[in-house]
Amino acid sequence: MKRLRIEHETGFSYQGEVSASYNEARMLPGTTDSQFVLSSSLDIEPSTSVNSYVDYFGTRVSAFDVLSRHTDLKITARSLVEVRPRPIEHSDISWDRLKREAARTIETVEQMVQSARTAPHPEVVEIAKSIAARHTDPSRAAHDIAMAIGDAVEYVTGVTGVHSTGAEAWEARKGVCQDLAHIVIGALRAVGVPARYVSGYLHPKPQAEVGVAVEGESHAWVEWFSGEWQGFDPTNNIEIGDRHVLVGRARDYNDVPPLRGVYGGTFKGGLNVNVTITREA
Repeated sequence: MKRLRIEHETGFSYQGEVSASYNEARMLPGTTDSQFVLSSSLDIEPSTSVNSYVDYFGTRVSAFDVLSRHTDLKITARSLVEVRPRPIEHSDISWDRLKREAARTIETVEQMVQSARTAPHPEVVEIAKSIAARHTDPSRAAHDIAMAIGDAVEYVTGVTGVHSTGAEAWEARKGVCQDLAHIVIGALRAVGVPARYVSGYLHPKPQAEVGVAVEGESHAWVEWFSGEWQGFDPTNNIEIGDRHVLVGRARDYNDVPPLRGVYGGTFKGGLNVNVTITREA
């Protein structure tokens, strides 16, 4: 188990005054069976009130409006979280039984429907079906599919954008964690395995020194249902460990962006993001 301190700072600098802005932040982790939130807070400049709630998918949301004129907006989320590893535990389940169980609840049914982000490239469908055909256990098939895609797609920033789809990233064979998650989710759904998008943070160093702050990043990985939900990080081709801090789960990135908002004004805004993660124990 690790204790991680996370500071996620997002800033907008406009080219002039904007009259108002309306925002939602999904930057604070919640307590689950594998992580415990010791403290969390959200600071906003200019200062304003925050309405906090949990959305449909179980993600903590901080909604806030800045109704006075401003040229800059700064949001800083701070969290201290204890995290334990979540190794994959393959269940002994058949494809027929998975099909029956997946149809029983909305939680799994809605994670079977492809979105514009996850709709898979035909080559991805072919790879997924080929791997699935070699397995009688959907969970092991899902694991192999995720690893195959992780091996096939190179992590490269700047090739895709925040609005890119999994199919576009596959064509380039390059992308970031968001893209790899979308490709894997599309592949798993294509063979009948419910799969969902997970957003959070990742400490970049497996052997992190205690007390040393390092540059981190928002991160994304996947979970699939095979009797129980199992997680995997296809970007790094690793199981979910005590370096992964979960913020939200959803159908795809559109449901859990760290920050979403609109503003009134004609000026363009520049965005800067900085994530710092410190192992404290």
